Amino acid sequence: MSLTDLERRYARWMALFYPAGYRRTRGSELMDTYLSLAAPDRRRPSPADVFDLAAGGLGQHLRAAPGLGPGFRLAGLLALTTATAFASAWTILEVRAPIVFWHRYSGPFMSLGAAAWVLWLLAAVVYAVAPGRWFRRAAVLAVLVTAGIAPAATLTGMLRPPLGVLLPQLVLGIVAVGAATRYRWWVRLAPLAAAALTVPVVVAAEPRLGFDGDYYLPAATALPAAAVTLLIGATLLTLGLAGRRDSRGAWALLILLTPIGILALHPIGAMLDNTGPGRPTVPQWPSMVAAGVLVAVVGPALLLLTLAATARRPAGGRSLPAEATHCPTCGAPFVIRDVVHRVTGTDR
Repeated sequence: MSLTDLERRYARWMALFYPAGYRRTRGSELMDTYLSLAAPDRRRPSPADVFDLAAGGLGQHLRAAPGLGPGFRLAGLLALTTATAFASAWTILEVRAPIVFWHRYSGPFMSLGAAAWVLWLLAAVVYAVAPGRWFRRAAVLAVLVTAGIAPAATLTGMLRPPLGVLLPQLVLGIVAVGAATRYRWWVRLAPLAAAALTVPVVVAAEPRLGFDGDYYLPAATALPAAAVTLLIGATLLTLGLAGRRDSRGAWALLILLTPIGILALHPIGAMLDNTGPGRPTVPQWPSMVAAGVLVAVVGPALLLLTLAATARRPAGGRSLPAEATHCPTCGAPFVIRDVVHRVTGTDR
């Protein structure tokens, strides 16, 4: 008996979203579940079922990738350290800004951004002394406040940092929520140490930065420098851990590519804008938007492609032979072969 249109389409979606190993072991069971829940007259999978298949397949790809979980936690630690260092620097500049730029509703700070910077410093303290649930709560709160600064400034008319400063902090913060909480205490002190080391650097560099209440000049210098530093640090970790057959560093580097790109939006936008003699020295808004879209697409795409490639390889790292993924009799993928046997009632 031939496959129905609905079975064939479910099989195609499963082949697209799920790793081959999972389809070999659980494909028939998964197919039975969807077919039993589908309406008798349905010819195509519903959009909800397709979304469910995509979400489930992504979850299986994540589980099938060795070292991805530890890599995400390592990336979180590096992101938290970077975000805390920036929070320390921006707090100092907010407090030391000339009095003429202080807003009458901002208290001792120059803008609403101080609320986010203080919360990120608090999250670093919680990470050091009370990791786990309390840190997650503090980090999520800092992320929400960072995301809410721009709308709050619009509603209240108060000053805020530019989006070019808030966006990197937000992206770093989202990754930082996943920072490992089981590291030893001296490792968990890294974000606070970065914040403390930032203080004398910013105080010494402030006269040369000429900070007059405008974030642009220090951000245009500090953000790309942080991108290069984070890229070099993550690459060295990747190489060091790879020598021990540990894939955490490689996954952490892939996860951090998007935050690194966001930190480097200014130079990327300048390259897209072809800034040079006779051209504006500041990238134009369309170029910055294009750079943001490029970073938002390339980083996740590389991560997803690596996940897909990893899911196609067994634990030993060698490619699966054709007979391990296709029926030796009919040549069909296992997920379709299982449906054929189920429909015809033959033994598998």
